[in-house]
Amino acid sequence: MTFKIKTLNAISNVGLSRLPKQDYEVGTDISDPDAILLRSANMHSVELPQSVLAVARAGAGTNNIPIAEFSAKGVPVFNTPGANANAVKELVVAALFLAARNIIPAAAFAHRLDGDSAEMDKSVEAGKKSYVGFELPGRTLGVIGLGAIGVEVANAASALGMRVLGYDPAITVDHAWRLSAKVERVTNLEMLLKRCDILTLHVPLIDATRSMIAADQLALMRKSAVLINFARGPIVDEDAVVAALESGRLRGYVCDFPSPKLNKREKVVTLPHLGASTNEAEENCARMAADQLKAYLEDGTILNSVNFPNAELARNEGTSRLAIANSNVPNMVGQISTLLAEAGLNISDLLNKSRGELAYTLVDVEQEIPAATLEQIKQIAGVLSARVIATHDSPPGQPAG
Repeated sequence: MTFKIKTLNAISNVGLSRLPKQDYEVGTDISDPDAILLRSANMHSVELPQSVLAVARAGAGTNNIPIAEFSAKGVPVFNTPGANANAVKELVVAALFLAARNIIPAAAFAHRLDGDSAEMDKSVEAGKKSYVGFELPGRTLGVIGLGAIGVEVANAASALGMRVLGYDPAITVDHAWRLSAKVERVTNLEMLLKRCDILTLHVPLIDATRSMIAADQLALMRKSAVLINFARGPIVDEDAVVAALESGRLRGYVCDFPSPKLNKREKVVTLPHLGASTNEAEENCARMAADQLKAYLEDGTILNSVNFPNAELARNEGTSRLAIANSNVPNMVGQISTLLAEAGLNISDLLNKSRGELAYTLVDVEQEIPAATLEQIKQIAGVLSARVIATHDSPPGQPAG
């Protein structure tokens, strides 16, 4: 079987090479695609073809994808958390130095100098006092969000000699293990805000995080603290930041999101969304997204979906697999099992996982699954999508496809 994948953006060839040409047709003009692979393209105004089984974004943020709409259709949406973590971490570390040493305004001052060497030397000596900064060792950095990027930033800042406070009520076990023992975990956001000299944000943009740093939060911070935002622009209330800068409450704001309110404003450094703009990050994201689509299309495996639970079930030789996305309601597995039994099909293995209001079920049976049985399963109330994945004939322990 050949799978068809439509790309909505240019995707690194390093990632596309993970999709064997004999098994995958990939391009921008694919009709009736099995999956969609994208980066920053806006899908909110795009009608999803009925043929689409999955959507994968080569990047971490998914604000450009209508998650709720796709969830209702039983379509997993994949992202690539951590694939661009090093790229963003390096830029945040650079932002620490930009803010601490006033590098951008100092460089602009030097760029404007005129005259001969003697005149320039005189201007330098007279002007450099305006750009006196501070050193990072001993300063306190607050990190909100201890995901893949937040953990790397926290560890890097600790290695620079900074005191680091980390706040994340939803930190995963994996990320907690990766966090340096020198980083102090804080469970109260107000206490973190009161203690830090520099605050950096590493949370996704959701309803709960929109304008999470506003006037009330800025008022808690130490006077002349620095705010860094390489997550998403709307996480910060720009009006509150501008007011805090003008009153002297904030020493500076460094972010990756230029806007009319921030542009050309003193004490503000904006970069043109460079966080993940490295060749390495683009390759890592593309590779990860392609691998996730391949695993889902060929085996029904879900890893790093933003709407469905992770689900991975090893396959036995000679089995056929049902992959079912459904609402998380009682007796779903019972109804599926009953229909399979009525069709004379023997279940070899089964996995059912849930995540909030959604669930995902993998069922391996020892016989071919009749089309009529699949249609009956699709008619169960609460089933969002269902498909049969071809008989697995690979030796045990080897990938299908």
